Amino acid sequence: MLAESGKIDRREMTRALLADRGDLAVIAGLGAPCWDITAVGDHPLNLPLWGGMGAAAMIGLGLALAQPDRKVLVITGDGEMLMGIGALATIAVKKPKNLSIVVQDNEHYGETGMQETATKYGVDLVAMAKGAGFKHTMFVIKPEEVPALRAAIHAGEGPFFAVVKIDASSHKLVLPPRDGSIIQNRMREAILGPAAHHQL
Repeated sequence: MLAESGKIDRREMTRALLADRGDLAVIAGLGAPCWDITAVGDHPLNLPLWGGMGAAAMIGLGLALAQPDRKVLVITGDGEMLMGIGALATIAVKKPKNLSIVVQDNEHYGETGMQETATKYGVDLVAMAKGAGFKHTMFVIKPEEVPALRAAIHAGEGPFFAVVKIDASSHKLVLPPRDGSIIQNRMREAILGPAAHHQL
């Protein structure tokens, strides 16, 4: 799971988190998390965001509140999380036990030219989550910590927030469907059944 840089390979980490996922619903922030969840196995319970930077955590919150008996995982990047940082306060107040957020932190905006993000200069997203009121957090830098991360996601003791320091190199793009209505409708059908005509 280690890249040549000595940091965690994000795609292998994603593969480990989603192995034997059961009925886990996954929201992926735009960019690399979308390509990663698709590369390790496209699934009707995946909602990859092609746009809406900063929205992943709040979409995850909405789904977690609407489906309290289903575990929901948000996988996003450091740049996307920084843009939607206010979401952490709302999530901490709502306290959804079934929601986990995992930030792939490569300290760069990978989709816009690899500009450095604030985490490159010491901004601590885990500390920000704790400050918002998250009781369960992790900061992951070693591959041997990933099994504990996966266990925390499936424990249902959320809201849970983790940052994983990952290698900044690129992977081959594996693109999910581009039509947002198709992605949304297949998730709705997977959750509510083919005859469902109401919203999540």
